[in-house]
Amino acid sequence: MHTKGALLWEPGTNSGWTISDIEIDPPKRAEVLIKLTASGLCHSDAHLDTGDIPLPYKPVLGGHEGAGVIQEVGPEVHDLKVGDHVVTTFLPSCGVCRWCSSGMGNLCDVGAGVLSGFAPDGTNRIHSGGQPVGAMSFLGTFSPYVVAPVSGVIKIDKDIPLEKAALVGCGVPTGWGSAVNSAETGVGDTVVVVGTGGVGINAVQGARHAGARTIVAIDPVAFKRDMAEQLGATHAVEDFDKGIALVRDLTNGVMADRVILTTGVAYGDLIAPCLELTRKAGTLVVTAAAPAMQTQVNMNLLDLTMSGKRIQGALYGSCNARVEVPKLLDLYRSGALKLDELVTRTYTLEEINQGYTDMSEGRNLRGVIVYE
Repeated sequence: MHTKGALLWEPGTNSGWTISDIEIDPPKRAEVLIKLTASGLCHSDAHLDTGDIPLPYKPVLGGHEGAGVIQEVGPEVHDLKVGDHVVTTFLPSCGVCRWCSSGMGNLCDVGAGVLSGFAPDGTNRIHSGGQPVGAMSFLGTFSPYVVAPVSGVIKIDKDIPLEKAALVGCGVPTGWGSAVNSAETGVGDTVVVVGTGGVGINAVQGARHAGARTIVAIDPVAFKRDMAEQLGATHAVEDFDKGIALVRDLTNGVMADRVILTTGVAYGDLIAPCLELTRKAGTLVVTAAAPAMQTQVNMNLLDLTMSGKRIQGALYGSCNARVEVPKLLDLYRSGALKLDELVTRTYTLEEINQGYTDMSEGRNLRGVIVYE
């Protein structure tokens, strides 16, 4: 199939996305061809451009938050058919490895290869100008069509708007699950969310749903603080100093039960103030992606030991996507989860660089590419 897609020809150079002609092969074994309605502009793809997430190949077709309708199925596809509405998940789960069998599909062995540049069978489905093109998360949703492994596709009900459903492929469950699963937020907890963009805003929603009594959002952008308060935060401040003072006052010096770090980039100097926000035996969840070569973290190790605090990493919000994506969409249908409010602006594929500029400058919670 001849179509177009947004490629990074030189990942890691901040050169931006180029709309290029591409060819997509038909689906092979256990794959489907999807005509996409929409794709979210997730920060993870921007990390490929900046080099925070380095790639061993080039070029790459970006995008992993997609929703659309199946057009064709390959051999050995049993549970999906033409016409099904689906969401793509950026971390596929095979269902049989040790991690999937233990209920930790977000750590699936197949999913560990999503940055390899190949399909799960080790070959390429996408070409441009006669050369192979890698695909983000075995997908590449920055194109109107995508060939995806069934391990990375989840069937959804047809009454769910696909433009909104795309968001549950990554950002929504990552944030939501960071509060509900990774932090194990409980009724009456005090929760601090540091960074309330496309992931952090959903950590706010997750904490509210889990029964947190106090939710403090910390973000330097006034628009994001306002949206955090609209979607469940009880307080919002612009920096750590004000956040620490506020939480100390709200808790009579005990500090927060759960702190969730969902900034655009996780730098090592953010850990110490996050731990200062965390009470004794409390939990700090680190969800934000850090530069791959960063190995230094500022923190007081004696305080960590003596206070019994826990630092918990969170990939995909510790979600089992096949269970939680339909659950989240049910919550959206009932009004308990807000998705419409997350989409600040929609873009054409040709406007993708403007979309990422808007994200980096704090104008969007989530931008979404909508295809014709």
